[in-house]
Amino acid sequence: MSAKAISEVKGKQLLAKYLSNTIAPVHVANFSNGVAWDMLANSNPWMATQKLVVKPDQLIKRRGKLGLIKVNADLAEVKNWVEERFNKEINIGRAVGKLNNFIIEPFVPHTQQDEYYVCIYSHREGETILFHHEGGVDIGDVDAKALKLTVTIDDQLKPSDLSSKLLINVANQQRKEMLANFITNLFETYMDLHFTYLEINPLVITEDRIYILDLASKIDQTAEFLCKSKWGDIDFPPPFGRDAYPEEAYIADLDSKSGASLKLTILNPKGRIWTMVAGGGASVIYSDTICDLGGADELANYGEYSGAPSEQQTYEYAKTILNLMTKEKNEQGKVLLIGGGIANFTNVAATFKGIVKALHEYSTKIIEHNITIYVRRAGPNYQEGLRVMCEVSKSLSIPIHVFGPETHMTAIVGMALQKREIPVPSKPSMTTANFLLPNSSYDTSETVEQKTRSASTSGETASKSKEVGDFVSITKEDVKPLFNEKSKCIVWGMQNKAVQGMLDFDHVCSRNEPSVVAMIYPFTGDHKQKFYWGHREILIPCYKNMADAMKKHPDADVLINFASLRSAYESTMETLSYSQIRCIAIIAEGIPEQLTRRMIKLANQKNVVIIGPATVGALKPGCFKIGNTGGMLDNILMSKLFRPGSVAYVSRSGGMSNELNNIISRNSNGVYEGVAIGGDRYPGSTFLDHILRYENEPEVKMIVLLGEVGGTEEYKIIDAIKSKRITKPLVAWCIGTCAKMFTSEVQFGHAGSCANGDAEQATSKNASLKEAGAYVPNSFDDLGDVIKNVYDQLVEQNLIVPNAEPVPPTVPMDYDWARELGLIRKPASFMSSICDDRGQELLYAGMPITEVIKEEMGIGGVLSLLWFRKRLPKYATKYLEMCLMVTADHGPAVSGAHNTIVAARAGKDLVSSLASGLLTIGERFGGALDGAAKQFSEAYDAGLSPMDFVNKMRKEGKLIMGIGHRVKSVNNPDMRVILLKQFATENFPMTPLLNYALEVEKITTSKKPNLILNVDGAIGVSMVDLLRNSGCFTMEEATEFVEVGALNGIFVLGRSMGFIGHFLDQKRLKQGLYRVNYDDISYVLPDKI
Repeated sequence: MSAKAISEVKGKQLLAKYLSNTIAPVHVANFSNGVAWDMLANSNPWMATQKLVVKPDQLIKRRGKLGLIKVNADLAEVKNWVEERFNKEINIGRAVGKLNNFIIEPFVPHTQQDEYYVCIYSHREGETILFHHEGGVDIGDVDAKALKLTVTIDDQLKPSDLSSKLLINVANQQRKEMLANFITNLFETYMDLHFTYLEINPLVITEDRIYILDLASKIDQTAEFLCKSKWGDIDFPPPFGRDAYPEEAYIADLDSKSGASLKLTILNPKGRIWTMVAGGGASVIYSDTICDLGGADELANYGEYSGAPSEQQTYEYAKTILNLMTKEKNEQGKVLLIGGGIANFTNVAATFKGIVKALHEYSTKIIEHNITIYVRRAGPNYQEGLRVMCEVSKSLSIPIHVFGPETHMTAIVGMALQKREIPVPSKPSMTTANFLLPNSSYDTSETVEQKTRSASTSGETASKSKEVGDFVSITKEDVKPLFNEKSKCIVWGMQNKAVQGMLDFDHVCSRNEPSVVAMIYPFTGDHKQKFYWGHREILIPCYKNMADAMKKHPDADVLINFASLRSAYESTMETLSYSQIRCIAIIAEGIPEQLTRRMIKLANQKNVVIIGPATVGALKPGCFKIGNTGGMLDNILMSKLFRPGSVAYVSRSGGMSNELNNIISRNSNGVYEGVAIGGDRYPGSTFLDHILRYENEPEVKMIVLLGEVGGTEEYKIIDAIKSKRITKPLVAWCIGTCAKMFTSEVQFGHAGSCANGDAEQATSKNASLKEAGAYVPNSFDDLGDVIKNVYDQLVEQNLIVPNAEPVPPTVPMDYDWARELGLIRKPASFMSSICDDRGQELLYAGMPITEVIKEEMGIGGVLSLLWFRKRLPKYATKYLEMCLMVTADHGPAVSGAHNTIVAARAGKDLVSSLASGLLTIGERFGGALDGAAKQFSEAYDAGLSPMDFVNKMRKEGKLIMGIGHRVKSVNNPDMRVILLKQFATENFPMTPLLNYALEVEKITTSKKPNLILNVDGAIGVSMVDLLRNSGCFTMEEATEFVEVGALNGIFVLGRSMGFIGHFLDQKRLKQGLYRVNYDDISYVLPDKI
């Protein structure tokens, strides 16, 4: 979404900041929920000393006419006036809402002659300034009265034009000069802050001061990355009659942090019909169909999720919808429509995983609230997604009706509203696997017909074409198509998956060579990327600089720009400097409108066609496709996109373009060419641009238009039909017919989908198109039927002659995709049972990292999961942490610390120095934990008494691991051991091995006082007690952990902290290279050899 209305308070604060030298000082105060009058008056002392004006600040038009302004009042009167209305419901038109936000400002005494009207609004060609020398509530029809001045893109506003064209009715010369100066500065601020609409009525001039009394404005939200510091904190209030819900804010926050598109508008929280629709265009069509079938009053929400959201994002979105649905019960139950068109690149199964997760979480409430779910989806891996949905229905006992592309997109709406029967889902005739496996046979059972031969080749067909379509046949030589079977392109961005999809399309279309000749990626040096061309591998060059790519590939005339919204403008403008490029596709959504219009202006000057922004691209079956258009190969084959048909279409929506591919292929001989011009307010090329191309293409026999609410582009098509510039049969439908049924304004998924007048309503457009002679269905549900009827007429009249269906060449399936579909298996090179990083969230032994943090498991808890694959009891994890603390360091003299210090002083890095210290750990230093655990547990398990064990080790000439210390003794005990013993005896269920070791210590210390149980021994035997007696492990598992060296890991992990500390200490102290003193070396060389 781009143009969004802001509050009057915020608008005036912005103008006050940037027009401080032009207008009188602006004082505004805002009263809303949670604001105390005393605090408001204290922070705005002018309120107590001046007469005031107060009015609601909730995007309400014509407040003066509605009696919603109180003027010339003192603070007490303002307070009484507000409190009489605060949180009270009122009706404004069809909208019902509460007044809960007010703007208060000083009253400006003036006369009617002091009032003026000023408005600036943006459009495709530039900005138009409206001015009228009379302003105020009684101004009337502004469009008819106001003088207008248009400033085209990148042109400067000339003060002379203001005086000669706008201000000619201002008699007072001083005021005329003031107005000229004000409007000039206002226009500069308008452009600098990326406003899209700004209306001041009235603008008041008294003596030498200019006052902005009433302001309505919109800004381009997509320019936030350019203007954040200029705007400051900014909120976008909902239209009057619709409350702002925290769930909407939550989804908006998710959307702002995602490359996907997530939208949610709550229309009626008590409604029984809820939607979760993939795609901006599809979401509008579902709302249309619900309203067409009488469900407008029960429609609870509008929203969309699209752009390949992750599993976690889809889960959060679905969870939000389900939470809203289950707040209140409805006697009739509720329905959830999980719908969408045929995805181009979104992995349907992956997104459904998030939905399934939410369904599991809310399964009990879904049953309690009697919710029925209807699913219709298609696209990459949709078969797996639908299968999972069916399984969930069975396992959770939730009524879920599941359908794929064989069912019309909006058919589930009629089922949910009991307007049509729920059919038994037919088994799909083709699956992803059947389509793509090399040995599969191509199924032509669903084909209507295929390739046509030009009707203009026979006089008979030409005459009939006049009767049916009244269009003139043109030879191929008259037309230069946008794409052909030899088109070559350069891709900007490291979009390997999209490029591979294009190459697979090329191959299945039997092209002789790849359509992608190069890639541009400025973040790496020149190199080559490997791709598949059918069965063999090829290399495609990737360049750091665009100039190199253009110079080395002069035959490329298309650039596909996958740059982000922040860099798409610069890369597109650079592309336009190369004359070889005829067409640029801009994929990014959300490019600031000012930048978009500059691109369009320059492209028009250079005769370059821009497709987008905010598009998936375009496609010409059998020739060329842009990026992810048309989806994966299974859909390309199912929709017969590997060869040309006779129907050309144009739409705004990229997702709906793929649905049109499906609808057209099922009701005609298929698509000749399709373009999604993009969902932003200013697409680079228009509906009419492409329809006129189709009109001049001899092989195009009929045209399909999918327009939408907002804008006036469809009226240009109507004019072209009336003037006979368009003569071929045109099937047209404008989506967004539901907009007039809503009581408050709703911004649909596309930035351009918002009507600013009755003429921009979808219903008005559809009626006008029908009146002009286009074939207009009654609803989107009937679009396929109308296409089929028109197509059948053309076939009957021999304008289209079917040919036999060809068999496309096979394309091997990529290994990764085949694995995801479950078509193949292969032995893994590695196995891991402790951690999984493949999903949205990191898992430790199956436990999400967010849960690990949320439950404050600590380092001990993480060790229990990663080392032992168990969630150990609290005392056990605390003991692990205690072991790490007591083993962290034992001074700089021990061998490991010494080695670390020497390496650090030799200039080695942290990892090298740490490794140097760790390599000293063994039986003589720090590595006795496992040995002590083995020796003591074997003796204990064998039934040896402590004395027998000591004697046995002496006879075998072995040291008892874990016994003895160089410094500590019975008389100078090691406090670390005392702490460990105390914790174990107080918290462990049993400590038999620790008790056994302490008995051994009594025997060894009786011979020598320093033969005590040391830290290694204490940890070793106590860990065996923990493993054996915690109830989490079998005896075999406990023994295995000792055998594989898990206990030594405790010392290694703990002591690493100390080694790192010594490394940092030496670096901090800036110690130089260490050399051993001669005094520390005993030289014992032989006298003679």
